Amino acid sequence: MTVIPGEHSSVRSLVYSNMDTLSDSERRVGRALLAQYPTAGLTTVAELAGVAGVSPPTVIRFVNRLGFTGFPALQRALVHELNGELGSPLKQYPEKTHGRGDSGGLQHHYDAFSAMLSSTFNEVPESEFATLVRLLSDPSRQIRIIGGRFSRVLADYTAMHLQLLRAGVEFISSEDIAQRTAIADSSSSTVLVVYDYRRYSESILQFARQMNERGATVCLFTDNWLSPIAKFAKVVLPSRVDSASPFDSLMAAMAASEAAIGAVADQLGEQGVRRLSVIESSLDNQ
Repeated sequence: MTVIPGEHSSVRSLVYSNMDTLSDSERRVGRALLAQYPTAGLTTVAELAGVAGVSPPTVIRFVNRLGFTGFPALQRALVHELNGELGSPLKQYPEKTHGRGDSGGLQHHYDAFSAMLSSTFNEVPESEFATLVRLLSDPSRQIRIIGGRFSRVLADYTAMHLQLLRAGVEFISSEDIAQRTAIADSSSSTVLVVYDYRRYSESILQFARQMNERGATVCLFTDNWLSPIAKFAKVVLPSRVDSASPFDSLMAAMAASEAAIGAVADQLGEQGVRRLSVIESSLDNQ
């Protein structure tokens, strides 16, 4: 049986738990591995180094920092995980629906949601969360938020709440002109918050890349496999999406978003209170 250091259930979990302790270059290796998980770790040291934009010795240091004796040990753990854990959506359907019926169904989903929330909040690096909150609370920053086919609901939800707390927040719709003008208006003072989950959006990837090239700081909410946007994002907040049903759940992503909104409210303090007071009083006068 393949042993993962620290008795973690997966290499992915091991990387998440060590993210705060890694150097900047080692963190790039971790993100490169997670962005194409697990296949990026099943190539060679040189190939993984090339994807991460670091030297091969940095990959070896990353592997050793995780507790593996070498790159082959990491690959054995990944192969073990690949054979035992990952499955297609079609395979999940009969496994997650067969024989459920009505008896005990609610408790079954409650247990799955509880595990999803617990794993998500345990795996999000505290330093990444703190950086996101600092960026979203900076009054000199313009905040732009976008999401995919389903996750745009979360993007809109987060934007509406942040608009109550501070100025300069805009939800970017899927309309072509909205994205083009956002790119044209972006600069080093722009923060782009992206929601992108598996079946990742190619159009959002291209939009985020162009925003990044214009100087915007990209912050990514994604799943535990990581959107390709993670390769150039400054902040990456992964959430578990694997639910008790065959369909991915955004519940944990919503909870992570709520946590960020609450932390921004705490950070802004009286500034946020004053803005809310003006907004509420203007509504009362209508």
